[in-house]
Amino acid sequence: MIKDIKIPDIGEKVESGQVVDILVKVGDAVQLDQGILEMETDKAVVEIPAEDSGVITEILVKEGQVVKIGEVVARIDTEGKQQAAAPAEEAKPKTEDIPPPRVETPPVKEEARKPEPVMEQPVQKSAPIPKPAPKDSAPPKQPIDIPASPSVRHLARELGVDITKVTGSGPGGRITSDDVKHFVHHVVEDETVVPQASMTPSNMPDFGQWGAIERVPLSQVRKLISQSTANSWATIPHVTQFDEADISHVNAFIEKHKNTVAKAGGKLTVTAVLLKVMASALKKFPNFNSSIDVQNGELILKKYVHIGIAVDTDRGLLVPVIRDADKKGIVRLAMDLKDIADRTRERKIKPDELDGGTFTISNQGGIGGTNFTPIVLWPQVAILGVSRTADRLVDEGGDIVKRQFLPLSLSYDHRVVDGADAARFLRWVAEALESPLVMQLDE
Repeated sequence: MIKDIKIPDIGEKVESGQVVDILVKVGDAVQLDQGILEMETDKAVVEIPAEDSGVITEILVKEGQVVKIGEVVARIDTEGKQQAAAPAEEAKPKTEDIPPPRVETPPVKEEARKPEPVMEQPVQKSAPIPKPAPKDSAPPKQPIDIPASPSVRHLARELGVDITKVTGSGPGGRITSDDVKHFVHHVVEDETVVPQASMTPSNMPDFGQWGAIERVPLSQVRKLISQSTANSWATIPHVTQFDEADISHVNAFIEKHKNTVAKAGGKLTVTAVLLKVMASALKKFPNFNSSIDVQNGELILKKYVHIGIAVDTDRGLLVPVIRDADKKGIVRLAMDLKDIADRTRERKIKPDELDGGTFTISNQGGIGGTNFTPIVLWPQVAILGVSRTADRLVDEGGDIVKRQFLPLSLSYDHRVVDGADAARFLRWVAEALESPLVMQLDE
């Protein structure tokens, strides 16, 4: 029996993705839940499985093709008896679904050649700076007619923007992502006009006139990282607080209990311990576990603690979320941390597992460095950066001993957190690492 293999519903807000790898070929025998292809969404690379065992008879997509949820991507003979057929001509993806290859032309020295713009939808220089619509203005009767692409609408929802109040600067009044970002700027800055030159990057020069170049298309994940970090940096007034913790006792604890945790399926690390400490800190300092709603003039305090962990992958930085970290012990956190980090690097993380974080930890200690200033992931208000542990000789009652110090960098949203509160928060974290019983004082 021939059955269709379709793109399943893989998470909230995910409507489509790009095929990055086809894992089987026509004639291959596959098992139930075996991966057929890998699809890259705006958040992660997802493996699409076979819904039955059998023989692949047709593959209807190609690498690079954009596919939608519910679209048929292959067919399978569940009885495994039919002769595998070559892909039919009509099964080929539509031309418009496949992005045309980029052809790099040789450098041209003529002055008439214009540099290519970076933005997919460059803003015209003459376009007015979008301003928030008057508060008493009524929204259009038919919001569906608002000229904006699905991705722009999604960005507006993520930023909490009523898209009916945004003025479009594109052709025919079309609303671009830049228009949405400009609107947020005006709201944040109390409608103070910002020169457009500071908001929109200039056109890129023709680098080919100085030597050979190569253009490499950005992956969906890299585009997401670019967009989210730019939005966070533009929206949040950042400040970074630095401190350090003596983790000599923590390292001794890890060495003593690492085998016990390994038998349970986890890996006991400084990050696992930090998860426990930060979960307690966020309960004691609830402002750090919040989001600011500028439009409504409210601070949203979250009663749950979901901590994101920055994971370095071959596709870029991804931040899967460990949920209810405040309700778990160190062994459980170590198990969850290993599981979610492994699946993120193996491209098996689900898009929904990248959502809902209330705070983030970014540990670069395994790579090196002394300190850094991490960018807060909007709509969170703080992120903890962790650098490499350094040995230091200290005087303890006249004895010179070697201790191990962990550099900590706390970036925060200054609209929500004052400097003194940030210093208290990070000092509490450092003291909890040095003397774990500190966490029990408030319980």
